[in-house]
Amino acid sequence: MKLHPKDSIAVIFCAQRTGTGDEAYQSAAAAMGELAAQQPGYLGEDHARSADGLGITVSYWRDDGSAKAWRDHPDHIVIRERGRGEWYSEYSLHVARIERAYDWQK
Repeated sequence: MKLHPKDSIAVIFCAQRTGTGDEAYQSAAAAMGELAAQQPGYLGEDHARSADGLGITVSYWRDDGSAKAWRDHPDHIVIRERGRGEWYSEYSLHVARIERAYDWQK
């Protein structure tokens, strides 16, 4: 985890996996992570997944325009549609502005 600046944007993606196509999903997720990191305004991400396939990914962006540009990236659109058809039974996405951030590490 990394502290992100005030007024940056957090895109919170919560998804339930179907459990099908695990290898293809892992490959696509890795490719999208690498591609996102190359986009202007990208600040990083945090993610977690439970044993039953519930995943949460929070990506951080300098501003809303950067987050929207990622949403509209052609390669991301293709993978998003594949996710809807194959890898997810449901998901929700929330966009929030970071007002405060705290960091602690042992």
